Amino acid sequence: MTGAAAAAGAVELVRRYGSGPGAVSALAGFTLYIPAGRFTAVMGPSGSGKSTLLHCLAGLDRPTSGQVLLGDTRLGMLGDAELTRVRRDRMGFVFQDGNLLPHLSAGENIDLAVALAGRRPDRAWRAELVDRLGIGARLGHLPSELSGGQRQRVAVARALLGRPEIVFADEPTGALDTTSGRELLGLLRACVDDYGQTVVMVTHDPLAASVSDQVLILRDGLAAGRLVAPTPDAVLAALGALSGERATGVRPAGQGARA
Repeated sequence: MTGAAAAAGAVELVRRYGSGPGAVSALAGFTLYIPAGRFTAVMGPSGSGKSTLLHCLAGLDRPTSGQVLLGDTRLGMLGDAELTRVRRDRMGFVFQDGNLLPHLSAGENIDLAVALAGRRPDRAWRAELVDRLGIGARLGHLPSELSGGQRQRVAVARALLGRPEIVFADEPTGALDTTSGRELLGLLRACVDDYGQTVVMVTHDPLAASVSDQVLILRDGLAAGRLVAPTPDAVLAALGALSGERATGVRPAGQGARA
């Protein structure tokens, strides 16, 4: 796809840590675009660069070279204060542990980003989210009084309250039991299907990735393949291909390729 139809993108993206012979290239230079209103999963072996990619796309880390786009906005052109506002106003985040503030109630955590922006939450939209996520009875509880699944539901509500352009999820099911993880994935899927949200999720779990519309596979900091309408078996086959096995349905993508 082209950048014109994308919610976010990366152009010739490089992220290098250190200098000289000991430098490590977490991202080695490739181009990709994230389609708007779709669910994209990012997978790859440990050290493939998937978390670094997410952090760069989300403006949490700055690339060594290349461009990161949010719509038509070039994140590399923004100062720290502007970048903070973009993350707060145009992005939502769901982390592995929920990343809730422990001294605030669930309801206060949901409202936090909107409050920091100096805006009043849309009460009707907030009520719809709380009802849809089934956390109405837990809004007065501290995070320590919630289960892992409930904390992640609060995080999803917080991420969606400001109606962001894109939601980034970093291993969101990693700390959850099977049932809670499945429920969370269903909620993220519903965000896309019912609300037209764009979701980008880093995961190591083929079952989690199979909920997405497409899987981008990284290896050694480069795009290594893409799966459309993935199944768990297809994802496993694609990951196996990284070890030289044949993967049905994987479209290879080398350095500089568009994923």
